[in-house]
Amino acid sequence: MGRRLSSGASSKLAIDLRASFWFLPMLSVVAAVALAVGMVALDRWLGDGLARRWPILLAADADGARELMSTVAGSMITVAGVVFSITIVALVQASTQYTSRVLRNFMRDRRNQVVLGLFLGVFAYCLGVMRAITTNGDGGFVPHLAVLAGEVLVLVAIAVLATFIHHVAASIQSGAVARSIANDTLHTIEAMFPDALEGDDVAPGGQGDAGLRWYPVPAPGLGYIESVDLDRLLDFARAHDVVVRMERSVGDFASPDRPIASIGTAHAPDPDAMRGLAQLFAIGSYRTIEQDVGFGIRQLVDVALKGLSPAINDTTTAVTSLDYLSVILRRLAGRRIEPRPLHDGGALRVVPMGPGFERLLALGLDQIRENAHGNTAVLLRLLQAIEQIRSGTRSPERLRMLDAKREVVAEVARRTASCSEALRLIEQQLAGATAACDETTGA
Repeated sequence: MGRRLSSGASSKLAIDLRASFWFLPMLSVVAAVALAVGMVALDRWLGDGLARRWPILLAADADGARELMSTVAGSMITVAGVVFSITIVALVQASTQYTSRVLRNFMRDRRNQVVLGLFLGVFAYCLGVMRAITTNGDGGFVPHLAVLAGEVLVLVAIAVLATFIHHVAASIQSGAVARSIANDTLHTIEAMFPDALEGDDVAPGGQGDAGLRWYPVPAPGLGYIESVDLDRLLDFARAHDVVVRMERSVGDFASPDRPIASIGTAHAPDPDAMRGLAQLFAIGSYRTIEQDVGFGIRQLVDVALKGLSPAINDTTTAVTSLDYLSVILRRLAGRRIEPRPLHDGGALRVVPMGPGFERLLALGLDQIRENAHGNTAVLLRLLQAIEQIRSGTRSPERLRMLDAKREVVAEVARRTASCSEALRLIEQQLAGATAACDETTGA
């Protein structure tokens, strides 16, 4: 890997909070209550002078102000329920039309969280202001500025509701879904693999582990590895004077009956230390995109496969997914992605594990190819995608991988061509690809 993974329990918490529907709305409610308290305190400090100076904006008796805040609060909690219902319908639609693995993309959508938080926040704000309105004593107390701020918040909420409905309608379209997945995946590539590739990407062997005895470390739980803290793995290996070898990579399934890592040492490690090492692997119910490029590719492949299924039969969705897959794989083709052992003072300390380019390439292309028999449009786009990926690297090893993929796709395309015209288009594409390869080789 070009860069160390830097996450652990704190990173897992951040990932979970970002994909939650409750955290940002909860913060909005807390902020709204604090705003209500602050506005009421400001009203008490300013007194009635502003209300007498601008009666059109601020003048209102206690009963009218309370009724206004009560009406707004009731309306906001009702609209919040509508917003939540719209979001759930969008989630169901996305799960049915594409794949359940894209649901977290919708849950991570900041706009959805902000809109729900806004309506809940306005509701909480109005309740806080209502509580301060009194009629006892000498004329009671009406927080005029706080009431005016509530009216402004309502107008903002109405405008946001209109944009939210448009956003939901746009976000469930196949192009928007694929684009969102691709952007997240490209962001992860930039974070995880920033180094450009020069020549072949061959990871050096783990020199320095000869003569060590390896002790397996069982996984701390059942689920998918969401993140790994390589910095703390290195600290652990240095502190205990051992070598840590990962047996599972981010995105892999882990269970307590299978080792998640191994400790290389001349003496049996302390059981407490082994349990502490296992805790550096964050395990959850599902894969996440933050450190797992393969998960982004997996989502796009699933969207394409759903489009190719007999029940959906949407070739355009499959082609759209391939458009974005080709961009992702081309970016990967030009990056150094093979895991590199970590050393400390010349001593081997950590042997990481991660998917190489060949595995990611197969993940992105193979299943689509196997499900596109006889579909000329998809097979042609597969051939074009391979040429696009090929243009992103000069690594002889990766070029050979791509040439092998092209030959397999060509074989399937020729064998399953539905008519002579389809076969002609396929041969034309292959001829152009061969000419481009010859030019590259000659250059």
